Amino acid sequence: MGKLLTSNKIINNTRIAYGIHGEGEPLVLIHGTPSHSYEWRNVLPKLANRGYQVHLYDLLGYGRSERPIDVDTSVTAQSKLLSALLDEWELDQAHIVGHDIGGAIAMRLAVFNPQRVKTLTMIDTVSYNSWPSETWQKIIKENLDTYSAMSESDFNELLSRQLNMTVHDSNNMMGEVLENYLVPHKDILGRVSFFYHQVKHYDSKHTEEIVPSLKDLSMPVQILWGEEDSWQPVSYAKRLHKDIPNSVLHIIPNAGHFVMEDNPTLLSEFILAFVNS
Repeated sequence: MGKLLTSNKIINNTRIAYGIHGEGEPLVLIHGTPSHSYEWRNVLPKLANRGYQVHLYDLLGYGRSERPIDVDTSVTAQSKLLSALLDEWELDQAHIVGHDIGGAIAMRLAVFNPQRVKTLTMIDTVSYNSWPSETWQKIIKENLDTYSAMSESDFNELLSRQLNMTVHDSNNMMGEVLENYLVPHKDILGRVSFFYHQVKHYDSKHTEEIVPSLKDLSMPVQILWGEEDSWQPVSYAKRLHKDIPNSVLHIIPNAGHFVMEDNPTLLSEFILAFVNS
């Protein structure tokens, strides 16, 4: 399918890299952290070839999008930016699919702008008080400046360890795949950006404050989860399923937090079956 991201738009005075593929009903893919749109490379073709116009983009401060100084890149800010991006794409409504913090961004859009969301699919999403981990909390509170000054080799070692934890089969996060996840952080700007645009904004307040509104979601909601997710345990998937009326839950075996790396085919089939219905 060629390059995933082919264009740029200025949204709220910041540059967002995006791509649009296929023809048909609009469907938006939102990546998580530590990641960028590369994570959708094996899912996108399956959706675009089945009658959907797939929109994807790099979150502000991530991947190929701008990394501005002193701009809010929290889940709440990213959700507002998504709404503005939908306006730029002239999409009144779309199927929304979000992974990890992308799922939280999508969830906030569904709560505050439900008319924009035709269906909502959340994949191993952060939710409730499930994030950040104690390790990240400590870094945020005590060591953000120190970590942001890490050398490339030390940073690659740190992030490689984290990324290896995202898959059930370690072979799915090696070689070229791992390198592509590390690419946005090769220079000092990329490493600083990781800590100040991503890690700094790991904060459960963005998901905890919308918990009372989950019961009011009326659009079709699907929850997809890797059974072996070591970052976001399946218990959170079951809690979301219980709190969101008429939601659908599928637990994917032999898959970790990055289901799209462990089993992109099954993940795509679940997305397609849900939006088709």
